[in-house]
Amino acid sequence: MEKQALPASSLEETKVIHLSNGAGAYPLPAANGTLVPLAGSGGGAAGSGQDKTVGPANGAGPGYEERETWTRQMDFIMSCVGFAVGLGNVWRFPYLCYKNGGGVFLIPYLLIVIVGGIPIFFLEIALGQFMKAGSINVWNIAPLFKGLGFASMVIVFFCNTYYIMVLAWGFYYLIKSFSSTLPWSTCDNEWNTPSCIEIFHHQDCKNASLANTTVGNSNMTCADLVDARSPIIEFWENKVLNISSGLDEPGKLNWELMLCLMAVWVLVYFCVWKGVKSTGKIVYFTATFPYVVLIILLVRGVTLPGAYDGIMYYIKPDWSKLEEAQVWIDAGTQIFFSYAIGLGALTALGSYNRFNNDCYKDAFVLALINSGTSFFAGFVVFSILGFMAAEQGVDISQVAESGPGLAFIAYPKAVSLMPVAPLWAALFFFMLLLLGLDSQFVGVEGFVTGILDLIPGNHYHRYKREIAVAICCLLCFIIDLSMVTQGGMYVFQLFDYYSASGMTLLWQAFWECIVVAWVYGADRFMDDVARMIGYRPFPWMKWCWSFITPCVCIGIFLFHLVNYKPLTYNNVYVYPWWGEVIGWCLALSSMLCIPTTVLYKLFRARGTFKERWAHLTSPVWGAHHLEYMAPDVKALSPLSPGTDDNKVIIFESVM
Repeated sequence: MEKQALPASSLEETKVIHLSNGAGAYPLPAANGTLVPLAGSGGGAAGSGQDKTVGPANGAGPGYEERETWTRQMDFIMSCVGFAVGLGNVWRFPYLCYKNGGGVFLIPYLLIVIVGGIPIFFLEIALGQFMKAGSINVWNIAPLFKGLGFASMVIVFFCNTYYIMVLAWGFYYLIKSFSSTLPWSTCDNEWNTPSCIEIFHHQDCKNASLANTTVGNSNMTCADLVDARSPIIEFWENKVLNISSGLDEPGKLNWELMLCLMAVWVLVYFCVWKGVKSTGKIVYFTATFPYVVLIILLVRGVTLPGAYDGIMYYIKPDWSKLEEAQVWIDAGTQIFFSYAIGLGALTALGSYNRFNNDCYKDAFVLALINSGTSFFAGFVVFSILGFMAAEQGVDISQVAESGPGLAFIAYPKAVSLMPVAPLWAALFFFMLLLLGLDSQFVGVEGFVTGILDLIPGNHYHRYKREIAVAICCLLCFIIDLSMVTQGGMYVFQLFDYYSASGMTLLWQAFWECIVVAWVYGADRFMDDVARMIGYRPFPWMKWCWSFITPCVCIGIFLFHLVNYKPLTYNNVYVYPWWGEVIGWCLALSSMLCIPTTVLYKLFRARGTFKERWAHLTSPVWGAHHLEYMAPDVKALSPLSPGTDDNKVIIFESVM
C-alpha cells in the first residue's frame, strides 16, 4: 500500500500545538480527531523489523524504540492459530455438537461465526495493527475507555494462571504413559479402592433377575456395579488430584504435580522471553504438530470397531434442537471461547504486524482454520468414543464427556483398550500439551506486551522484557500452588467458571464494539483499515460492529445471567457461599474495570460534560501514524524536538 500524502488544501490548515510531556496529557482534537507528531520517525517504513528509534511521540522521551515486527507474516498466522486453536476445539466443540443436535448445531454455530466471531476477531487484530500497541494502549483510540484494556489484562492474567494447570496434568499423564502397562488401566495400584473394577460387563446384567449374580472374573455382583469405579477415575481423583472433600480443606501439596507445573512454566518462559522473534519460530512446531497427531489418531480411530457408530452419533442431525434457546447460546459461547475474543492477546499479536498487512484477509483465513479444526477434531474424538462404547457394551451417551473429563478420563480409558496402548496415550497427551502450550505462551506474550507498553520509551533497560516475563511467570506459579493441593480442583473450577467465563468475555466484546463503532466511529475506523490494507472491507463489518454483534453479545450475556446456576463439582459437591463470593469477585474484577475507569476519568477532567467527553474521546496517535497517514508534514518545518526535552511538538491536521 502506498503512503497517503496530505492534500494541498489541508496543509494550509496545519497548526502547531505544544504539549507538556507526560502520559496523562491528551492533545486537542482536530476536525477529525487525528493528531500527528512532528518528530522524525526514520526514513524506512514502520514495522520493517530493523532496530531503529524514532523521535518522541505523545509524551515519550527522545530515542523512543520502534516496535518490533514479525520476521515474516506467516509467523503472525501461526501465532494466531496456536493461540486461538486450543484445547476447547478438541474437548468442548465435539461434545457441544453431539449434545445439541449433531450436524444441526453447525447452523447456529456458523451463523454466529458470521455475525459475531469474525467481526470481533477482525476488529481486535485490525485495532492492534493500526495502533501498534498492546491491549491497554490500543485504547488510546478513545482514552476514556482505556478500562477495556485493563479488563482484558485481568482476564488474560487469570487465564494464564489456571489454564496452565491443564498442561501440568497433561504433562503428568505424558510421563506416566512411558510404561509397559498404563497405570490407569489396572486396579492393583496403591491408590485403588475395593470398588475398583476394570471391565464393567454391563451386558451380563441386563436381566433384572441376575442382580445377585457374580459378573466377569471379579467378586462383584450386578447390584455392586452401581457403586463400582473405573481405574481411570480412581487414578484421576485418588492419584493425580488426591482430591479432598471440599474447598475448605486444601490439604497438602502434590509434589509430583508441582514439579510438572514448574517444568511447564519454565518451558513457557523460554518460549516468550525473547519476544515475537523467537515466539514466531516456536509456533511453527507447536501449532502444526497437533494436526499431524490428530490425523494419526483419526486414521487409527476409524479402523477400530464401533468407530462408525460414534461418528454418526456426532453428526446425525436432530432438527428439533433448533427450537431450543440453549443450543444457540452454546453456539455463541463456544465462538467467543474458541476465537479467544476479549483477552487482548489478538490485539497484541496484531500490533507486531506491518502497518500495511492485509489483516482483513488474515481474519477470514484464521476463522476458517479455527472452526475447521473444531469440526475435524470431532471425528477424531467420536471415533474413539464409539470404540470405547462398543468395548464396554454401553450407549455412546454414557461415555461422551466434555472438558477435562474427556481429556483425562474418557480418552485415556479408550486408549487403554487399544493394542500398544502406551504409544497412543503418549501421542495423545503430547498433542494435548502442544495444543495448550502455544495458547499459554501467546497469552503470556499478550499480557507482557500490555505491561511493557505502559513503560515510557525513555525508560530503557536491556533486559526489561526478560524481567517482566519472569515476574509474570513467577506470580502465576505462586497462585497456581493453590491448585496443586488436595483441594486444588475446587480452586481451578472457581477460576474456570468465573474469571474467564462466557459472561466476562461477552461483556468485553460488547463494549469493544460500542467504543469502536459509536465513540470512535465505525466509518472512521473503516477508513483507517482502508489506509492500512489499501481497500475498504465489505460494509457488513461496519453493520456488525454497530448493531448486530452488540445485540448478540448482550442477548447471550443476559441469558447467562438469568439462567445462572451455582457452581458444583461432579454435580454432587455444592460450593459454600463464600466460595461463590470469591468467584464473583474474580468475574467483577475485570467487568468493573470499564465503568470504573470511565467514571474516574470523567470526574478528574475539567469543563462541562460535553467538553470532558470531547477531550477524553480524542485519539492519542503514535509516531508510526506520521509515517503512514501524513508523511508530507515532515517537510513543513526543520523544528527538532530534541532541543527541548519537556516539549512534544504535534501537528493537528485536517486529512
